[in-house]
Amino acid sequence: MTARDLAGRRALVTGGGRGIGRAIALELARAGCDVAITWAARQDAADATLQDLRALGVRAASCRLRLERPEDLEPAVGSALAALGHVDLLVSSAGRDFRGAPVVETTAEELLELMTVNALAPHALCRRLVPQMRGRGRADVVFLSSIVTQTNGPAFAPYAMSKAAVEALAFVLAKEEREHGLRVNVVAPGLTDTDMGSRFLASDVPGEVREKLLAGIAYGHVCTPEEVASVVHFLVGPGAAYVNGQRIYVDGGGPKL
Repeated sequence: MTARDLAGRRALVTGGGRGIGRAIALELARAGCDVAITWAARQDAADATLQDLRALGVRAASCRLRLERPEDLEPAVGSALAALGHVDLLVSSAGRDFRGAPVVETTAEELLELMTVNALAPHALCRRLVPQMRGRGRADVVFLSSIVTQTNGPAFAPYAMSKAAVEALAFVLAKEEREHGLRVNVVAPGLTDTDMGSRFLASDVPGEVREKLLAGIAYGHVCTPEEVASVVHFLVGPGAAYVNGQRIYVDGGGPKL
């Protein structure tokens, strides 16, 4: 990767106001990419990120998008397209946290909420944005998943199901759209230093699950949002022009157990 290697690209990053999404938005902007971000609940964080993006000298925009509300999608996407002209890079980073409970104690409502936000909404975003990404020479879609699709630990069922679904979407889309110039890939972090990660460690998730994850922490720290963002940058940059339909785990090598 070189400085400004994404100059001329135009990205939409969902969940770009904070956490991993913010780190990705800033990483893309530092590489010269114009960026629109979406946010759901923390406008203050989104406003701060927007200021930081503009300070990097790129065009930037922010719009509210609550992924559980299908009616929010068109206004949000329309706002992003109005600000940037078009989008040739979609990073589906926004997601919903989970309570953590055994299958027999998980409600149908909780499962539906996670599937809607983490899988069905990204599907809807692709239906809306992919057609205008075709034929632009280079276009990318990156879905944020999770190491949970590899570990499938107890109490993770709704979250694991939703992330497995979005990975299936990615791998199908990668085959369908490569003739149109799209590359579609998945980045799957392990435990990451975000609000969601902190809530997980403070939650009532079974102790053996927490211990297994903590035992797998590599290099003296949990994953940082910036480490995830650098992998996204690689995948959408010129060095990954022949990478399509792949899943990259950003987890320091996974649990030791």
